[in-house]
Amino acid sequence: MAISTSYGLSFTFILTIWVVASVCLRADARAFFVFGDSLVDNGNNNYLVTSARADSPPYGIDYPTHRPTGRFSNGLNMPDLISQRMGEEPTLPYLNPQLTGRRLLVGANFASAGIGILNDTGVQFVNIIRIPLQFEYFKQYQQRLSGLIGANQAKKLVKNAVVLMTLGGNDFVNNYYLVPYSARSRQYALPNYVRFIISEYKKILMKLYDLGARRVLVTGTGPLGCVPAELAQRSRNGECATELQKAAGLYNPQLNKMLSDLNSKIGSHVFISVNSKKMHSDFISDPGAFGFVSAKIACCGQGPYNGLGLCTPLSNLCDNRDLYAFWDAFHPSEKANKIIVEQMMTGSTEYMSPMNLSTILALDSQK
Repeated sequence: MAISTSYGLSFTFILTIWVVASVCLRADARAFFVFGDSLVDNGNNNYLVTSARADSPPYGIDYPTHRPTGRFSNGLNMPDLISQRMGEEPTLPYLNPQLTGRRLLVGANFASAGIGILNDTGVQFVNIIRIPLQFEYFKQYQQRLSGLIGANQAKKLVKNAVVLMTLGGNDFVNNYYLVPYSARSRQYALPNYVRFIISEYKKILMKLYDLGARRVLVTGTGPLGCVPAELAQRSRNGECATELQKAAGLYNPQLNKMLSDLNSKIGSHVFISVNSKKMHSDFISDPGAFGFVSAKIACCGQGPYNGLGLCTPLSNLCDNRDLYAFWDAFHPSEKANKIIVEQMMTGSTEYMSPMNLSTILALDSQK
């Protein structure tokens, strides 16, 4: 019995030393947390009974394993590429059972395909992780982290982390414009709807602040009317869909103003505006300048512009994914994501306001 007790104490001591050493090794590293929709989901929806999944080929065809991972991409997505640029390993989906021990120190991805700012966005997908539940999981994560490294260290890790929040697009394409005369479009004229979702988003971001986040990259919507799905349904000659472009044109400036107002109220640059519309528009307006043969036709899909439905094993599939700005009907290719993340890292204030991620990392390393 004495031998067993001694062994238990030794194991506990070794485990404590290992955790402390891990934290020390990561002293200059940054945890990374991801919230949002399919643009940033690393596979949480694979653990759910939902139709909003990217779990079959050819999704993941260019991922290191060449297998589907739940990412809505041919390979790496934005969170993966940001992690790379930060010198970190990719964050695991929160629902992945491998997210334990030392891996908790890297952060976690809570995103879920299909969700929006509003809880009625994406109702057709049924079982997805809406923002209130993503935040509940974030609370659970912090409790688990506290059990690993102590409450004070856990609070510090969250405070020093980089956070990515990607919401908004689905509130238009999978809510307001999902069907003609949708419930929300009957309830609100477009300008009033935009004001409504901005006011709801403000509550979400303040809740995230209350949960400890202090550096949050907030992406706007891309040029919604220019994605292959909308071209397939609403375009006659390849022109971007007017109504969805109008929606993005109303939404993004109001989002930027709301973020600026929040920062002024807090007295710190907590929320960083990511001009996704500008980033996407660059290669949509001049695809050849970025090595693309098309920024209208999806690499994988069916119908006009390969824009109808998700990518499946029976879909048309391009031979070279690097030649296409869009992987499927809604989501950028890995190469397009690399261009976007490069602008997030080093772009001017036209792309990242009030500063880019490289500046953030440099400033925070001096604290």
